[in-house]
Amino acid sequence: MSPKNPLQYALAFICLIAVGLALDSGFATRAQAQLKGTQTEGTIAPIPIAIPLFVGDDPQLAANVSDVLQADLERSGLFRPLDRASFLEQIRDVNAVPRFGDWRSVQADALVVGRIVNAGDGRVGAEFRLWDVASGKQLAGQRFSTSAQNWRRIAHMIADSVYERLTGEKGYFDTRVVFVDETGPAQNRVKRLAIMDQDGANVRLLTQGKELVLTPRFSPTNQEITYMSYTSDQPKVFIMNLESGRRELVGDFPGMTFAPRFSPDGQRVVMSLGTPDGRSSIYEMDLRTRQPRRLTESSGIDTSPSYSPDGRQIVFESDRDGTQKLYVMNADGSGAHPISLGGGSYSTPVWSPRGDYIAFTQQAGGRFLIGVMKPDGSGERVLTEGFHNEGPTWAPNGRVLMFWRDSQSTSGGPKIYSVDITGFNERQVTTPSFASDPAWSPLLN
Repeated sequence: MSPKNPLQYALAFICLIAVGLALDSGFATRAQAQLKGTQTEGTIAPIPIAIPLFVGDDPQLAANVSDVLQADLERSGLFRPLDRASFLEQIRDVNAVPRFGDWRSVQADALVVGRIVNAGDGRVGAEFRLWDVASGKQLAGQRFSTSAQNWRRIAHMIADSVYERLTGEKGYFDTRVVFVDETGPAQNRVKRLAIMDQDGANVRLLTQGKELVLTPRFSPTNQEITYMSYTSDQPKVFIMNLESGRRELVGDFPGMTFAPRFSPDGQRVVMSLGTPDGRSSIYEMDLRTRQPRRLTESSGIDTSPSYSPDGRQIVFESDRDGTQKLYVMNADGSGAHPISLGGGSYSTPVWSPRGDYIAFTQQAGGRFLIGVMKPDGSGERVLTEGFHNEGPTWAPNGRVLMFWRDSQSTSGGPKIYSVDITGFNERQVTTPSFASDPAWSPLLN
């Protein structure tokens, strides 16, 4: 690889975050030749990228799309958007070849130009081009359209395209997060289901706070969520259709049901069912036949199940051996074995969409840690720690996590954060109120 191409050089550092995976982009493959570190070594050098204000029929809308795109890429930690005040060329025609000398002068390695137009019938359209400034080659170019009120999706879709072309990894920006919105004093919090874009925008309440709600989780189709709700002081598991708001009970079990999660094919829900003697077992409910199946039976508390991406295994937490550990079993309940080897107690495991890691919460020495390990328990790493960290959830590309962190202050409350699997790029996700229990959706597009 020629050292004269700064974009390729920067991509060698991006490979640190790829954790040694074979990247599918031709550009990233060439950069991979200089991979010499791991995800915990060296300094990650974000790609300097220029994103001039888009042109269009509505200059303000075009500017808004440009700003959201820029914020997406910057927040990933892999890109360093350049100050627009330093730009020498003013983009007026996205189809014209840029003056690359001007962009090299401001130290840009990549350039994104775009145009937003009124597509009629209440829709807006967009087109963009991604350029490698050093070589003068176009790396990507696409057109999108969506309803005018969903204009932010255009920015997220462009961000996904740029991210994928320059890193070789799928993007995660055109996604949503369901979470628990919390308001009121700590002793009397009102908890409502809510949904937002992955960047914290477009928050919409799904319930009105008449019942306590916990642990919302997306279906693989994006159209439904499953969650726990206290009905008549008894926790029950429900499924809600996000478009209609209609909800239905998942099985009328005699005991308490909690910690629900969909299977990868969306045909089953796995959950924990409590018994009067204080124990709990993991059950699976077939949503087509409504027939439950018991998967575990131990002398302890088995809970927080999560399927592997292929649906063949389940990770869960259990204190069956006296301490709270993570276990992996086959999807039929056979072959359960512990995988967590560290001290303290482990909880809230969730399998990565890529299948390569399991994220978890660990409480040890008075600290709450968010970490990852391989499915066999090896390679355990702590990503972040705090007063009370809880509930990791994966972005659909398996390279970023969200979690929530409570405040030590009596006047504070929980907030949502994101962190990548290197642990280097932790950010707060701003929400209107306190927020907990995030769950990331699959890609919308």
